[in-house]
Amino acid sequence: MSNLFRTKDLGKLLADASAGEHGLKRTLGMWSLVALGIGAIIGAGLFVRTAAAASDCAGSGVTMSFVVAAIGCAFAGLCYAEFAAMIPIAGSAYTYAYTTLGELVAWIIGWALIMEYALGAATVSIAWSEYLNNLLGGAIPYEWCHSPFEKSYRVIGDALAAFPADLVQNAKNGILVLSDEQYLSLAPNFQSMVTTFQGIMNLPALLILLVLSLLLIKGTQESAIVNGIIVFIKVAIVLVFIVIGWQFIRPENHTPYLIPEGTPGHEGIFTWGYGGILGGAAIVFFAFIGFDAVSTAAQEAKNPKRDMPIGILGSLVVCTILYILFSHVLTGVTHWSEYGAAGKEASVSYAIQKYMVGYSWLATSVTIAILAGFSSVILVMLMGQSRVFFSMSKDGLLPNVFSHLHPKYKTPYKSNMILFLFVGIFATFVPGSVAGDLTSFGTLFAFVIVCAGIWVMRRNSPEIPRPFKTPLVPLVPILGILVCSFMIIALDKFTLLSAAVWMVLGLLIYFIYSRHTSKLDKH
Repeated sequence: MSNLFRTKDLGKLLADASAGEHGLKRTLGMWSLVALGIGAIIGAGLFVRTAAAASDCAGSGVTMSFVVAAIGCAFAGLCYAEFAAMIPIAGSAYTYAYTTLGELVAWIIGWALIMEYALGAATVSIAWSEYLNNLLGGAIPYEWCHSPFEKSYRVIGDALAAFPADLVQNAKNGILVLSDEQYLSLAPNFQSMVTTFQGIMNLPALLILLVLSLLLIKGTQESAIVNGIIVFIKVAIVLVFIVIGWQFIRPENHTPYLIPEGTPGHEGIFTWGYGGILGGAAIVFFAFIGFDAVSTAAQEAKNPKRDMPIGILGSLVVCTILYILFSHVLTGVTHWSEYGAAGKEASVSYAIQKYMVGYSWLATSVTIAILAGFSSVILVMLMGQSRVFFSMSKDGLLPNVFSHLHPKYKTPYKSNMILFLFVGIFATFVPGSVAGDLTSFGTLFAFVIVCAGIWVMRRNSPEIPRPFKTPLVPLVPILGILVCSFMIIALDKFTLLSAAVWMVLGLLIYFIYSRHTSKLDKH
């Protein structure tokens, strides 16, 4: 059993990173890495999670929730930064675990990262499709932007006039969309007026995955340039909202700053007062997920020892500042209590259209920013997954096809193509809700392993040069482990059960195939 926890020699690992023509091409500078981090972090989380946390738990104190969540992320981020500078190899948490905790743990974390990167990319591409259709005013037929497992009940045209007034008031552009519960509660004569739409496949989701996969095959530098442009667009729109929205802040909306005890619908200890700040932090924590994807590009950084810590921690700092300012304006323009009824996903557009008179164009710009945010998140997730597969393949735990590099572009193009097929099938034919919080589980699990790895390596190999050192070891790693473990436990039972099934499947593959093909098994 001892060979299950065999570790990879750090000296050999660093030699592999300098493999010249057989290695990944080093093209990324410091600012490209920071942009990669921002690209992965700022997605719809900023526009959706903020209002959800404010209305459900924290009120205007959601700004403090972002601070608490950022501190939790910082524990893991500091540990990632030490590893990324010390071991500048593609593979992120998988590679770090292989060096410190052994092959079995490395396989488990590599398998878990599929939930973060591959399923994350699929889920975000489905959301990208939804927002694109909203921007186009529903021009894409329902059948071609939804999976075959989804259906929609709609009341259109003359039938609206005969429907109950309390339902018709929710119609948009002459179309009333009913939930499953609303449709089933209707009398038979009303049900006969409803048109049912059945999904066939989600073509826009497949299209965005194809475009970004081809971009990744073309080259990391080109991908970084496109990502940098996208990041500029979405950050610019966020800053415009902050600057313009600041003049519409009403002080009474921030009073009281926290949700008072006894507020209806806020009975739990984590839904009001200072407890609400912690409850809000648990919600907005996932708006920070993505900074770890920077570490997957370590082998493509020009100066990883200096630039990787800056890329990881710099993107965290920039996003935290933007999040705090954004949430302060959002809860100042509109009272937090309105977001529960107004619809959390459309919260920013709601605030602009109702309270920022004369700036309706900004609501459209926010939708564009969300689309841009989704695009960069998908790009970085696909890149991260292909680099994890690249490392696992180089170690013999996956077939060689995943580490084949393009003769001209020096990118793992076959891995990108296989990944496109896998993610594309999921995005095209499976509802986005199926993935649920599996992405969050994979991320948090990786955070726990990385924090534990730093602690173990400091004890077992204190002599290794560390260009960046995590401060206050073992306190920072222990706090990172505790915070992330608490977040995992807080996930719903279905997610935990699904993750357990996924991990059992991964263990079966390891013991049947990967354990015997491992290159360490041949030494």
